[in-house]
Amino acid sequence: MPKNRTQNKELKISTVIPTLGAPKIPSPLAACKFETDERGVDFYLDNELHEDITNDQPIPLCFEKAGPRQHLFFDTPKAKCAIVTCGGLCPGINEVIRSIVMAAFHNYHVSSVLGIKYGLEGFIPKYGHDVVELVPQMISHIHLLGGTILGSSRGPQSTEEVVDALERLNISCLFMIGGDGTMKAASAIVDEVTKRMLKISVIGVPKTIDNDIDFIPQTFGFETAVDKATEAIQCAHTEAQGSMNGVGLVKLMGRESGFIAAHASLSLKEVNFVLIPEKDFALYGEGGLLENLEKRLLTRRHAVIVVAEGAGQHLLSDTNLTDASGNKVLGDIMGFLKKEIHSYMTERNVPYTLKLIDPSYIIRSVPANANDRVYCGFLGQNAVHAAMAGKTAMVVSKLMDRFVHLPLRLVTRKRRRINTRSDYWRAVIESTGQSTLIDFHNHYCE
Repeated sequence: MPKNRTQNKELKISTVIPTLGAPKIPSPLAACKFETDERGVDFYLDNELHEDITNDQPIPLCFEKAGPRQHLFFDTPKAKCAIVTCGGLCPGINEVIRSIVMAAFHNYHVSSVLGIKYGLEGFIPKYGHDVVELVPQMISHIHLLGGTILGSSRGPQSTEEVVDALERLNISCLFMIGGDGTMKAASAIVDEVTKRMLKISVIGVPKTIDNDIDFIPQTFGFETAVDKATEAIQCAHTEAQGSMNGVGLVKLMGRESGFIAAHASLSLKEVNFVLIPEKDFALYGEGGLLENLEKRLLTRRHAVIVVAEGAGQHLLSDTNLTDASGNKVLGDIMGFLKKEIHSYMTERNVPYTLKLIDPSYIIRSVPANANDRVYCGFLGQNAVHAAMAGKTAMVVSKLMDRFVHLPLRLVTRKRRRINTRSDYWRAVIESTGQSTLIDFHNHYCE
């Protein structure tokens, strides 16, 4: 294992990857560069990348490098794999499924790969979902499709029943494609598998369109999401310019993290205000959003506002509701802003037109673009390499253009959020010119 060189009183980090046992079976791969567990990838974590680091001293980390191993834990022709997709849709899921199936069959000659239908529900008999046999001929073109051919679902399921199903199906390797909740479920499954002393590898492939999984700089599908989001912003800009005092209001995904809103705004340079969950804002008064919007309209005659769905919740009443995944049901920030903008402009006799655009389901349902497809292909291949070597309780990710193994316990610590003290957020502020917007916490909001 690569030496874990982390010593930090504020942030305790271990990069050790558990294994099911000593790998003793020679790999069937030929003409291949094999990686070793000792050949790690050095990475320095600083407060630009992680908000928990409060000093200027970077933390040195060393992660296992992903890739094929010379010796395997599983006798691969006897190994049986399963794939499950959970949570919301995201561009690239089908590409990951395809990559796993192709690598498992063509590289390791596994006995079979099963597709579990409709998320973790597919393991539970009472739901009655079929199990699908995935073969290369069946999935060869699915990367051209959006969504997931396996279907998905939200919400927790009995860990004991899931592991019961893994035993019944004689599964050696389980690949779980999903977000923060799915990775926590994977961790619970690992605990139950360990408790029963079973030899089942559990490998996560992080999926979240919000890009909010801790320690992972960019999840698959994020680049595609930003591409599609910029199209919506461009439409909002065109609409806003088409009338005097036109306002384009665009809602983008981001429950707790505003990466899509920030990145798309940086990309297009047509956005005047970006509202994200990480940064509360004042609505009224000098430095408030409404006064700044009025000034913008009076000087430039149009404005574009991009809003992450979780922004501005401090201004709304708590819904006291949760969804199937246990996430808090958010208040309607778009409806609230529409109402407040109308009241403010009407009171001041400022004529305006407002266009609301919400492309959320279009963005998450499209096929992945070329770069994301390449990324997904590497993730799937490296997930299979790790599983066949007996790795478990881990996810595959990319750091500094190198694919590495990350422990599940590391990526499930908390959600990744934009560090509003970082150079990245400063660049957003400079790009939009919204530096006059003040922090809600330092100003009374009527």
